[in-house]
Amino acid sequence: MRKLLRRGAAAFAAAASLALMSLGATPAQADSSAIPSGMTWTVLAKGTDGTIRVGADSATDAYNGDTAATATLPVLCLRVDGSAVPGGITPDFYAGWARGTVAVTPPVSGRSLTSRAAADAICARYYGAGWREAEFHDGRYGANLEASGGWSFWAYGYAPEGTRFWTAINDQPANPWN
Repeated sequence: MRKLLRRGAAAFAAAASLALMSLGATPAQADSSAIPSGMTWTVLAKGTDGTIRVGADSATDAYNGDTAATATLPVLCLRVDGSAVPGGITPDFYAGWARGTVAVTPPVSGRSLTSRAAADAICARYYGAGWREAEFHDGRYGANLEASGGWSFWAYGYAPEGTRFWTAINDQPANPWN
């Protein structure tokens, strides 16, 4: 009986997967047991006066996530303290100013990022009160930094070049907890 039930469940899952793929879903999207993925960013540039630009590159998938939640990567953390835009940086939609400082945690499993609150707590544990996981739209631009952009931002701080790190996005299912 158990074998029959397992075969029936497997057949149902296969049929559901085929139905979803016929509607245009990719095999990973159609597989209900697929491992969630999270969006990752990297260092794009280093500026003067201790500034750094972090953001999306060709490996980043801001819509579905680009890295399986089974991966172990640092979390990009941000503390917004109202820092003024330093000379030499002109914020725009694609490279805003985050008004603070970034840092990365030691590597953590994406599976430990079960919610935005869990990710924020990891940043606070390593760096203290006021620190949270950085988010895709944290870059600000405009006359009084009143507008929010995306894809990258400048901030004070440090992150190792050549490293990917978990970064949140609030309007797409591209976080390890989605």
